[in-house]
Amino acid sequence: MMAEGGSTFTVDEALASTGFGKYQFLVLGYSGMGWISEAMEVMLLSFVGPSVQSEWKLSSHEESMITSVVFAGMLLGAYSWGIVSDNYGRRMGFLFTALVTSIAGLLSSFSPNYITLVIIRFLVGVGLGGGPVLASWFLEFVPAPSRGTWMVIFQCFWTVGTIFEASIAWVIMPRLGWRWLLALSSVPSFLLLLFYNFVPESPRYLCMRGKTTDAMNILVNMAEMNKKTLPSGILVSDNKMELDENSVPSENTHLITIGKTDAIIDDDMDSKIGGISALYRLLSPKLITSTLLLWIVFFGNSFAYYGIVLLTSKLSDNDRRCVSDDLLSMQSENDNLYRDVFITSFAEVPGLILSAIAVDRVGRKLSMSSMLFASCIFIFPLIFIQSELLTTILLFGARLFISGSFVVVYVYAPEMYPTSVRTTGVGTASSVGRIGGIICPLVAVALVQSCHQIIALVLFEFIIFISGVAVTFFPLETNGRSLNDSVRELK
Repeated sequence: MMAEGGSTFTVDEALASTGFGKYQFLVLGYSGMGWISEAMEVMLLSFVGPSVQSEWKLSSHEESMITSVVFAGMLLGAYSWGIVSDNYGRRMGFLFTALVTSIAGLLSSFSPNYITLVIIRFLVGVGLGGGPVLASWFLEFVPAPSRGTWMVIFQCFWTVGTIFEASIAWVIMPRLGWRWLLALSSVPSFLLLLFYNFVPESPRYLCMRGKTTDAMNILVNMAEMNKKTLPSGILVSDNKMELDENSVPSENTHLITIGKTDAIIDDDMDSKIGGISALYRLLSPKLITSTLLLWIVFFGNSFAYYGIVLLTSKLSDNDRRCVSDDLLSMQSENDNLYRDVFITSFAEVPGLILSAIAVDRVGRKLSMSSMLFASCIFIFPLIFIQSELLTTILLFGARLFISGSFVVVYVYAPEMYPTSVRTTGVGTASSVGRIGGIICPLVAVALVQSCHQIIALVLFEFIIFISGVAVTFFPLETNGRSLNDSVRELK
C-alpha cells in the first residue's frame, strides 16, 4: 500500500477501490439515525401544536409560533454547525448537534408553560440544524459512481422517521398526551451519543487538512472491513495533485510529509474560516450563481414540503369550518388528523423510489425540476375541491413529488460544493430553507385557518414554480462527477 517509486492515489481512487461495503453500511446506519431523529422532531409539530393549543387555550398565532421557532433554531443551527464542521471536523459538528437536540428535546416534554416550551423548542431547532452535516459526512465515504443512488437510500431514513413518528403519535397522543410524544421522539438523538466513540472522521476532510496519516489509517480500516485492497502509492489530496501539476516541481512532493504540506496547502483550506469569510467564499465568482439558485430551491422545497405536512392537518378541517357551522367532535378531528398524516407520510415511499430511478438516469437537474412542476399540478386543484377524500389524494401526490425533489436537492447540494466549504455551503442553503419553514406556518397555514384557502394555495403554486425554474438555471450537472476539494478546482 505504501509508495512504489513515485505513485500516488486520491481519496476518490481509494473509495473506488474499496467499493461500498460493510464499512459504508455502518456509516449509513449512524448518519441515517440522525436523519430519523430530525424527521421525527419535525413531524411531531403536526401533532403537538393542535394538542397544546387545546390544552393551554392558545391562539392560532401562538400555535404557529411553536412550529416557527423550531425552524428559526434550525436556521441558526444549520449555518453554525456547517462552519464548525468545516473548521473542526464532521465528528465535532454532529456531536454538538446530537447533544443539543437530545437534551433540549427531552427537556421540552417537561415544559410548564407556553413560553418555556417555545424557548426549548427553539434550542431543539438549533440542534436539528446539524442534519446536513451528517448528509455531507456520509457522502464523503461513498464512491462516485454510486453516489446518487446511495444518497437517495440515505434519504429513506427521513421517510422512516416520518412514518414512525406518525405511527407512535397515533398510539401515544390519545392515551398519554403530547409530553410523552416529545420525550420518546428524543430517543434517536441519544442513540447518536451512545455510538459516537465508534464513528470515524471523514478521510476526505482529514486529507484536505493535511492529516493524510490519519486519513490513511481510516482508509486501511475501510479496506480491511470491506475485504478490498487500496491502490499502491501514497495518499494525496486532489487539490495537492493539481498544485503539483501547475508548479511542475523538480521532484515528487508528498502530502505525507507534514512540513511540506503546511507550506503548499491551498489557502482556502489552510485556516479556520469564520462566518463572514465562509459566506464570502460561497458568493465568490465561481460559486455565486450556484449558491443563489440553490438558496431559492431550498427555500421553495422547505416552504412546500413543511407546508404540505401542516396543510394535511388543516385543509379538510378548514373546509368543514368555512363551509358549515357544524363542528365535529374533538376526538373525531384527532382521528382524522392522525389518519391523514399517516397516509400522506407514505407518499414519501414512492417519492424515494422515483428519485432513486431518476437521479442517476436522467440527472439531478431534470429530476428536481420535473418533480417540482408535478407538485404544482397536484396542488392546483385544491383551490377548488372541497372533498376530504380528493384533498387527501391530491396532498398525497403533492407530497410524493415535493419529497422526491427534496431528496434530489440533498444529493445535488453536497456534490456542488468543494470539501473546503461543503458543510458550510449545504448548511447555509439549509438555513435559507428554514426561513421557508418559519414563514410557512405564519403565513400560508394561517391563511388557510382564516378561510383564505385560495390565496394560500396560489402562494404555494408560485413558490414551487419559481423553484422549478431556478433548477433549470443551475450551471452544473453533478451526475457522475468526482467531488472537488477546493474552490480553486472548480471550472
